[in-house]
Formats: sequence, structure tokens, C-alpha cells
Amino acid sequence: MISVKGLRRRFGTIVAVDNMSFEVGKGEVLGLLGPNGAGKSTAMKMLACFLAPDSGTASVCGYDILKKPVEVKKRIGYLAENAPCYNEMTVAGLLKFVCDARKIKGAKRKAALDRIVPMCSIESVYHQTIDTLSKGYRRRVGLAQALIHDPDVLILDEPTDGLDPNQKHEVRSLINKMASEKCIIISTHILEEVEAVCSRTIIISKGKVLVDSTPEKLKDKYQMSLDEVFRAITQAE
Repeated sequence: MISVKGLRRRFGTIVAVDNMSFEVGKGEVLGLLGPNGAGKSTAMKMLACFLAPDSGTASVCGYDILKKPVEVKKRIGYLAENAPCYNEMTVAGLLKFVCDARKIKGAKRKAALDRIVPMCSIESVYHQTIDTLSKGYRRRVGLAQALIHDPDVLILDEPTDGLDPNQKHEVRSLINKMASEKCIIISTHILEEVEAVCSRTIIISKGKVLVDSTPEKLKDKYQMSLDEVFRAITQAE
């Protein structure tokens, strides 16, 4: 469902993403790992058509991110690292605005809201304004807007950032439930999260793919915990 071919992006003299290539299929949950500044968020922004690559390209559900960005956006749910929300809007107002943008109307809108509000556990804050929400609830609202149109592909940048342990468990369970029917890429710094939800992991540093494997195979190969494997690979680079 996602095919990445030679993606490259510079910011001045800094190469954020350097000739990155990989593929992710339906039923896979790919954990994108790397130290701060490795290029994870930049890669995700390019896949979500929020940032154009300097060279290379990618396709999502068969649509090229450069030639058919609108078709790509229709098929993805994207949760940015710092998902912007309109502070003066209520949660209900924001989700209805997203439905308008995605042309979800009438009975389909009601069904989408009835599905997503309990799924993301935001019933108790549904009529509150965004500026009154905790970081954890803002993150849940961000996840709700990414899921409301039931996309085939999910691109989630730090999806459990700011959540308490119970909320993290809920989100991980939700990802596991969706995994078989979707193609999912997750960026996270939480190694236990990778083990809990990811069927595969790519470790990157300085914009380059260093490892593409599964958490279990990495632990078996290095005879270390995943945390130790991550440090060994990224510090050797």
C-alpha cells in the first residue's frame, strides 16, 4: 500500500532524508525508529503530501505523492507530531469541520462520529473547547480526526505522546485491532510500544535506513533487548 523510492529532502545544508526506500503492505504495522533529528517526521510529512521531496517519490494505494497528492490524502489518516487544532473550536466542532473537509455528510457523518468518539474515548470532552483540554485529550482528538474517514493507510507520528499509561494501553489496543485491515506507519521513541504493536521496524539515522527487520529478529540477532539494539545501531552510525 506504501512504496517509497529514493526519497530525499534537504533543509539548507542538512540532509534530513537521504535516499530512503521501503515498502509497507496491508496488515503491516511499521515502527519508524531513530534518534531526534533522524528524519522520521520529515519522511512522514512527505508521505502525507505536506512536504515535497527534493528527489525520489512514493506511492500510497497506487497514487504517486507528486502526481496525485489529493488522491493520496483521501486515503490516509495523518497524525502529525504536534497536531494543530483550532483552540476556539469545541471537539465536536473540529470533528465536524474535518467531516466537511472530507465531504462526509448526512447519515455517513453521524455514523462516523458515533464510531470515532467512543473509539478514541473523547465522550467526556466532546463539547469542550480545544484550549481547555489536557495534552493527552488533545492527542486523542488528533487521533480521532485521523481515523474519522476510516482510511486504508495510517501515518501516526508519536501517537501516544502525552498519554498516561492507561491511555497508551487503549491506543495500542486500538492499533492492534485495526492492524489486519490497514497499512500503518508509526513513529515512536517508546521501544516497548514497538514490541506491543509493530510487526516490523525500520531504524534510521541521519536520514538513512540502517535496519529493516522485525523486533523479534533484531533481539535474536543481537541477543539484546530492543532498547539495547537501538542504541548499538544508532550510536555506531
